[in-house]
Amino acid sequence: MPQTRHRIRTPRRAGAYIGLTVLALGITATASTGISSRSHSAAGPVATSAESALAPCRITGAMGVQMSEGLPTPPGYSRSTGEVRALNLMIDFPDAKGEGTALDRMAEFFPQTSDWFRTSSYGRLTYRAEAPIRTWLRMPMPFAAYGIGRGSAYEPGYRQLVEHIVKAADAEVDFSRYDLINVLVTPNAGPSALDTVLSVTFSGNAEAPMADGVPLANTSFVYSRQDDGSGTYRETGFRVLPHENGHVFGLPDLYTSDGGGSVGHWDIMSEDWGANNDLLGWHKWKLGWLDSSQISCASKSGVSDHTLTPLAVEGGTKLAFVPLSDTAGYAVEVRTQAGNDEAVCKPGVLIYKVDSQVDTGRGPVAVSDSAVGSGGCTRRPNVHGELSDAPFRPGETFTDEQNGISVSVVGELRNGSFQVRITRP
Repeated sequence: MPQTRHRIRTPRRAGAYIGLTVLALGITATASTGISSRSHSAAGPVATSAESALAPCRITGAMGVQMSEGLPTPPGYSRSTGEVRALNLMIDFPDAKGEGTALDRMAEFFPQTSDWFRTSSYGRLTYRAEAPIRTWLRMPMPFAAYGIGRGSAYEPGYRQLVEHIVKAADAEVDFSRYDLINVLVTPNAGPSALDTVLSVTFSGNAEAPMADGVPLANTSFVYSRQDDGSGTYRETGFRVLPHENGHVFGLPDLYTSDGGGSVGHWDIMSEDWGANNDLLGWHKWKLGWLDSSQISCASKSGVSDHTLTPLAVEGGTKLAFVPLSDTAGYAVEVRTQAGNDEAVCKPGVLIYKVDSQVDTGRGPVAVSDSAVGSGGCTRRPNVHGELSDAPFRPGETFTDEQNGISVSVVGELRNGSFQVRITRP
């Protein structure tokens, strides 16, 4: 059954705000019931006999867990490699007419979103943003009449809105040709994002409304503008869309009811306000942007050494993983100020725990802080300061005494790689 997750984040400059992300995962959905009739497969890596050494590190998902961090991502979501076609529809309402042109609204997100995905995926995802209808689609009812609030998965108000969108667009749009849909709502409909974030994604939902023979199963709605008044909107306002599209590809929310305190600014699924940031290496493996040869599995007892190249740089070993069980483990990667990671103020080795049995929005990932209580090393607006200096530097060691795990940073090489030593019982 579709379920609901509350979206609660705390921007540094604007104060607390609350909204909702609806993440309706159809557990029995198959790839063939996705948004497009073209050939689809589940995102991310699939185990083969040749990759048996990685088997202990492919933590699995669990039934009933929304958007599990387990591998592989179940079918039904949009594929995340190759060419992905994104349909963009700009809508307005009789009581909230679009200000400016519909293409102006689209330009708030593109080409930046396409560029972001190209950079993050090392060119493995080609994001084609298409807008066959270049004007506002006027809905037949006022915005308030749809009852759009925090909603629930395709509840009557949303279902009616989607039916009206399909009716308005169907003459000019073949919905079966697209992998995902972005509905870019006029920003003057509903409250400001500083008050309530209404942006929402319906993903992997086989019970979605139909159009041109396919369910609209992977659809993101973006309302208002994530403009915090810091003057960075033109550079950073687009980032709500790659966050929402992350759900379309099967990624969970990493913020919790306490905001970004579990992951901070180390993944756009945690904080998508303010300065640019990338995805965690675990998510890049999950999405198929890292090859199995770029993963080092520390599953055997004893000491193992790993040389990790910066996540933002293409090529080389990117991720060391220390499995604790079939469903949890520690990921180790190198983060530097490069690529999409403009807010990194302390380059180094980032260590975080991944738990595939924890629901989206409830802390499936937790970053280990090398400097607890320091307050962090950044004062950038809307960046979680405390975890900004979380990476470990040469001479520092992370220890999980309960499980007998230690991760020591041995040194930094001239090419920016880091040498890491992992010890386990």
